[in-house]
Amino acid sequence: MILNSVILVILGFFLLIKGADFLVTGASNIAKKLRIPEIVIGLTIVSIGTSMPELVVSVTSAIKGYQDITIGNVIGSNLANLLLILGLSSFISPVNIKKSTQDFEIPICLLATLIFAVMCVWKNGITRVEALFLMVLFVLFIGYTIYLTHKSHKIENNTNVETSNEKLGKSVLLVLLGIVALKIGGDFTVNNATNIARILGLSEKIISITILAIGTSLPELVTSVIAAIKGRSDIAVGNIIGSNIFNVLLIVGTSALVKPIVYNNVYNIDIIILLFSTLLLAFFPLFPPKDKMGRGEGILYMFIYTLYMMISFHSL
Repeated sequence: MILNSVILVILGFFLLIKGADFLVTGASNIAKKLRIPEIVIGLTIVSIGTSMPELVVSVTSAIKGYQDITIGNVIGSNLANLLLILGLSSFISPVNIKKSTQDFEIPICLLATLIFAVMCVWKNGITRVEALFLMVLFVLFIGYTIYLTHKSHKIENNTNVETSNEKLGKSVLLVLLGIVALKIGGDFTVNNATNIARILGLSEKIISITILAIGTSLPELVTSVIAAIKGRSDIAVGNIIGSNIFNVLLIVGTSALVKPIVYNNVYNIDIIILLFSTLLLAFFPLFPPKDKMGRGEGILYMFIYTLYMMISFHSL
């Protein structure tokens, strides 16, 4: 029985990743057909697309009443993104942290995480009103990012706009297939992960911060590690920070909008570690090597992640 559940979880991850890939490809082609600048597509469709697995798993969990998985998946994914994926990427090749990332994205990520922590720890949950507040912040973040991009790249009218040769019908079909794959993958993953937890006597928290968190972070893992190997490691930090902002504002906001979230205090330590790790990232560019995250910082991040995993399993 447990073997069947494990196979279905793996199948669920595959469908989530392929679904996100289909959705991003199809939506990007449609956007290019409409002559939307590629940089805008990257900041919106592609960035949100890599966070689709987390979104689907968290919303599905909220609908099914598995609130620990909803919260745990976001916290676990953000920790995996920072400590494991960014740590591994910077270990492979020192990660450049652009000035705009230092001045804008990292502070926004830290602020979003702090707001999330306050809502959870001090207010013991997230209401629909607070969910709307998070969604408004998400829309403002997207809008301001696009504004900055237009300003810095001087995108006007059709300048630097790439068009797609793909037929519109094929692109629409890819979007539809992506949505279906995401829905089925989300159901397979959540249902069978909870089955595994029950069979092994594990809590929803442990399942969410380990199997689900790492599984739904696979798109970020692949993107960031490949970027590091190819020497384009500056992409890695933008991908990770953007994903963490989306996870807190879009995913938590959407999930709580579907069903208000009741916070479980067992996540207090996890949120503290997440806040500390995000704050640490803000200080990395200030010390040698300047404007970079070197191999030493990468090793430190991976050490913290290993320590975090040990603490989590020790608390069982």
